[in-house]
Amino acid sequence: MSIRVAVVGATGKLGSVAVDLIEGAPDLELVAALDSKSDLADMLGTEAAPSEVVLDVSVPAVSPTIVDYALDAGRNVVVGTSGWSAARLAPLGARLRDLPELGVIVVPNFSLGSALGTAFAATAAKYFDSIEIVEAHAASKIDSPSGTAVRTAELIARARDERGPVVAPHTDQRARGQQVAGVAVHSLRLDGVIAKQSVVLGGQGETLTITHDTTDPRAYAAGILHALRSAPAARGLTVGLDQLLGL
Repeated sequence: MSIRVAVVGATGKLGSVAVDLIEGAPDLELVAALDSKSDLADMLGTEAAPSEVVLDVSVPAVSPTIVDYALDAGRNVVVGTSGWSAARLAPLGARLRDLPELGVIVVPNFSLGSALGTAFAATAAKYFDSIEIVEAHAASKIDSPSGTAVRTAELIARARDERGPVVAPHTDQRARGQQVAGVAVHSLRLDGVIAKQSVVLGGQGETLTITHDTTDPRAYAAGILHALRSAPAARGLTVGLDQLLGL
């Protein structure tokens, strides 16, 4: 049987990609495609074809409302919307502990290369004390820093639990970027860019730069499909494509 999916944010850039992928996959079925004017109840599908999984690729301001509505209705959720920092994830994780039959997968970036780049950066962070992140997205992207940069910074901090926080002198310098988990993140919003992130690690006499560059939205295809296919069996809170891939 196919997995019945409702897409919220279906007319956006990522939502359009997801809709095309679902319609082209033999094991997935699109039962609802919601835009900003749709009623949230539409994500439940129809009596003949109720949704099993809700894919949220909306905007940060409404994403928590969408997730709450889906969970209230007993649907598992895949979240591809930015803005889900550790502070926002904590209450979601707590709620899911009271809903053992449901699961939410939060994916800051569906690109396999991005997931690998973040994993590599977290590994390298154990060996360098000076680390900053530079990320760039299209001028139309609403939020900054990006969800990918936030996730990368949080994993860097976690990887350094024993070594201690990143050295970040002169944090009062306004051009040093926003501090996320103690890591400076610099955001660029430019025409002509899809998505790019560089993690720069500095040591005595050397620097290491780990860069991932998205040049086409097709980079998200494999990650979207993998997350949707993993969603029916998901329980509790899963954060990051890296967790689904076992990185």
